[in-house]
Amino acid sequence: MNLELSNQYKYYGMWPVAPTPFHENGEVDYEGMERVLDCMIDQKVQGICILANYSEQFLLSDDEREKLTKLCMKKIDGRVKTIVTVSHFATDIVRPRAELAKSLGADIIMMMPPYHGALLKGNPDQIFEQFNEISKVGIRIMIQDAPLSGIELPVPLLTKMINEIEYLTCFKIESTQAASKIRALIKNCSERLDAPFDGEESITLYADLEAGISGSMSSALLPEKIAPVIDHFWNNEKDKAEKIYNHILPLINFENRQCGFRATKTVMKEGGVIKSDFCRDPIKPLDEDTKNLLLNFAKRYDLLTYKWGK
Repeated sequence: MNLELSNQYKYYGMWPVAPTPFHENGEVDYEGMERVLDCMIDQKVQGICILANYSEQFLLSDDEREKLTKLCMKKIDGRVKTIVTVSHFATDIVRPRAELAKSLGADIIMMMPPYHGALLKGNPDQIFEQFNEISKVGIRIMIQDAPLSGIELPVPLLTKMINEIEYLTCFKIESTQAASKIRALIKNCSERLDAPFDGEESITLYADLEAGISGSMSSALLPEKIAPVIDHFWNNEKDKAEKIYNHILPLINFENRQCGFRATKTVMKEGGVIKSDFCRDPIKPLDEDTKNLLLNFAKRYDLLTYKWGK
């Protein structure tokens, strides 16, 4: 990793989201979860994010979340850095999740702004207050600016939050026109930032690198193929970075637009990482045509997820 990047920011590189495997009967596959983490560490990632939207966190019970948090932190055991997602509309539910993550040694917690459904959304004061309250737990916070919440987080609000909330030192921007927002936030908050990241399967990675990100949060489908883009870019080898990015972009686009979080588990099942790509109701499996196209991509790009357990 480029020395300038590691000196400028505490966290950098690839921090993909770990999928949550289920058995065919719908129960969480905890043994499979351990294999997922081992596979991701073999992808040479810098960090792993658990219990995010691409982990199907909205389909997990509170008990399952707690058990997965403990299992993942124990299994990772400091081999890479960790982010634990703790988002919830209720601050009193977020707080114990954050406290658990801190007690288990997580490096960062990730939070979306408080929302519930399409219409129940925190206003700017409520958003600030929730993040400020959770900051008192004493663990670094990454704010996730994602369309899923339905909440617009304008640059002035994010700037105020990052500059005034002690432990809010990281962001993950995956809203529309992400690069412009990233560039503005780095300009406004440069001395406070530990991790300016993008997300959304790294689909806007190159533009976001030009804006100044230090890392990206993709899925666990192909982080080992995305990482060289960041490495070459920060080593002032932009031509190489752009060439690699353009080469892998068709797969990133296919995942983002056609498959969503189901892509990683489908390929991991084919690659012997997990036994099932089951998704809990009401999520339906990929149709056979989409699945076959995805697996053809995985084979052609020689993904580790496609061969790790074979």
